[in-house]
Amino acid sequence: MPTKFSKETYLYWYELMLLLRRFEEKTGQLYGMQKIRGFCHLYIGQEAVAAGCMTATNADDKFITAYRDHGLAIAKGITPRACMAELYGKATGCSKGKGGSMHFFGLKENFFGGHGIVGAQIGTGAGLAFAEKYKGTENVVLCFFGDGAARQGMLHESFNMAMLWDLPVVFICENNNYAMGTSVARTSKVLDIYKLADAYDMPGDSVDGMSPEDVHNGVMRAVKRAREKGGPTLLEIKTYRYKGHSMSDPQKYRSKDEVEEYKERDPIEHVLRVLKTDFSVTDAEIEIMNDRVKHQVEDSVSFAEESPWPDDSELLKDVYVQEDYPFITD
Repeated sequence: MPTKFSKETYLYWYELMLLLRRFEEKTGQLYGMQKIRGFCHLYIGQEAVAAGCMTATNADDKFITAYRDHGLAIAKGITPRACMAELYGKATGCSKGKGGSMHFFGLKENFFGGHGIVGAQIGTGAGLAFAEKYKGTENVVLCFFGDGAARQGMLHESFNMAMLWDLPVVFICENNNYAMGTSVARTSKVLDIYKLADAYDMPGDSVDGMSPEDVHNGVMRAVKRAREKGGPTLLEIKTYRYKGHSMSDPQKYRSKDEVEEYKERDPIEHVLRVLKTDFSVTDAEIEIMNDRVKHQVEDSVSFAEESPWPDDSELLKDVYVQEDYPFITD
């Protein structure tokens, strides 16, 4: 049966999703001003996935994802300051300004990155889960990928090994329908991606990605199975991005009416309605959260603007773990 959620949970979801939305909106604005360069993939519309996953997991659980990573990074605890500074390429960024939009990373937050190579994080996610099993922890890995990455060979190899070794991993396909710009229907006869799990005798399920409640319940079931040594699960979380694949995407493959239809199911507006209707949260209380989020985003931009660029001496650092690696010379 679905969990009955508390007022505190809905308040948490609302403020987190609003922070992710406002951060990404500001990111898009700054990209247009050329303050942020390179590739940039926004999470607008998919916030319920991050929110539901957070309430269904523990701080010690690991997250790993692809290059649409801003939302999950902030949800997992990397500060908006460190994220915005990374977008700017500044030394105070979460990856020291060396990764940019696609390569956020936070070791102490257990966020193991955005990965630029399509599907590469699926194998790495399975590897993280293997490490947790080897060390005998109770931790679970949430490995996120898009519907486009579901076509990569890495997925099938990783699924096979993860099931063979009963690894504590939840594979999460954030299916936002279009990969880079091609619909699922044009790339596969299997339209329900969660059914790919059947080939490996892996449990699979479809989840409403516009509902933090449904995301929480689906992820909670999968995480519980993993903690109880039941092995992996594949969740297809059906969501939708309101913006293009990246900032350079003209979005000619879908209609404006379709986008507006999904916006009518907006998860932030849904949670706001629940807060007001079911928990009698006042407009004044909502405004306090709105102001707090606005301040966080503004503060992150100020921090990024005022932060220094990486020093030239950083160029060859962090390439190899071995500090005196003999084949690197200045």
